[in-house]
Amino acid sequence: MNRTEREAAARRIMERTPPPVPPDLYGEVVRRGSRMLRRSHRIRRLLWLLLCAAVVAFTVWAVTAHPWVEPPSTTTPPVIDW
Repeated sequence: MNRTEREAAARRIMERTPPPVPPDLYGEVVRRGSRMLRRSHRIRRLLWLLLCAAVVAFTVWAVTAHPWVEPPSTTTPPVIDW
């Protein structure tokens, strides 16, 4: 199939009349779309809630564990009265 044949085939396809749309299609689409929007809002809200819970858990752990403090040495005894 060369270019002119492809163009002619594309024109024939575009010149056809579109198939009729069922009359109840709009209501079905609106119902499904609103359901998808509600689901995405719920998922987004749940992810924000999980993120906030993770931040709170990390903050509580950091305050209680003090990960920025160097642990005491266990290999040598402390030097006293040097």
